[in-house]
Amino acid sequence: MFVIIGYVFMFATIFGAYASHGGHLGGLWQPSEIVMIFGGAIGAMIVGYGGKPLKATLKAFPTVFKGSAFSKAFYLDLFAMLFEILSKVRKEGLMSIEADVEDPEKSPIFSKYPKIVHDHHLIDFVTDYLRLMVGGNLNAFEIENLMDIEIETHHHEGAIPAGAVAKLGDALPAFGIVAAVMGVVHTMGSLHLPPTELGGLIGAALVGTFLGILLAYGMVGPLATILEFKADESTKVYQTVKVTLLASLNGYAPQVAVEFGRKALYSTERPSFKELEEFVKQKK
Repeated sequence: MFVIIGYVFMFATIFGAYASHGGHLGGLWQPSEIVMIFGGAIGAMIVGYGGKPLKATLKAFPTVFKGSAFSKAFYLDLFAMLFEILSKVRKEGLMSIEADVEDPEKSPIFSKYPKIVHDHHLIDFVTDYLRLMVGGNLNAFEIENLMDIEIETHHHEGAIPAGAVAKLGDALPAFGIVAAVMGVVHTMGSLHLPPTELGGLIGAALVGTFLGILLAYGMVGPLATILEFKADESTKVYQTVKVTLLASLNGYAPQVAVEFGRKALYSTERPSFKELEEFVKQKK
């Protein structure tokens, strides 16, 4: 929603101010230059990010128009789920959650939280480390190191789409200059035309530079920033799970372990201590 609102506001102010001073909007419409600019930049991105990075970028691109999946409600469900599973471990021992970990979709605990189970990467992260805890062959320091490596890998993969779109934005002004130069070359070959027509050709050539800068900093650049924020949000949820599980592994009670996780959240999504306590009690 905010993406559309931002675009509408940006174009309304730029083109509205231009038209209010007597500018002709029709002169800015140069489809061939738009094709040159976007075609060149996208082609360069395919060269640099072809294969898996390009697929990841195309998959992530539609998410810029969606709200964040990691809301306060999502984290409340996550903490409630972790609290239940850790409480079961504390009461009945680690072996009691073996069936839950092996098939979380059929687990009485995990199945109560469809939003969490629907995120297959997250649920795999949770169950994989619970499985390691059940095995009992790794200590807390070894598990923490393994978690850090996996989270770093996840963040690196999540940052690829943001980097690709940022590079696309960086390339647009340069290809705008390419389009402008080609327009000037065309104009130089048309010097036999009357001044009014030459003026139109020169103006059309200059539009290439304008469009390259506008598309880069007004449209594509902000999308890269959104994708970067989303990658950071996605990483934060793994860090939260890490802190909670390690607190439990170090001997803290489930109530304290989820409090460790709550403290790891951004302030915009972090529930208060009382909110979390009441929500967990309702879910039990």
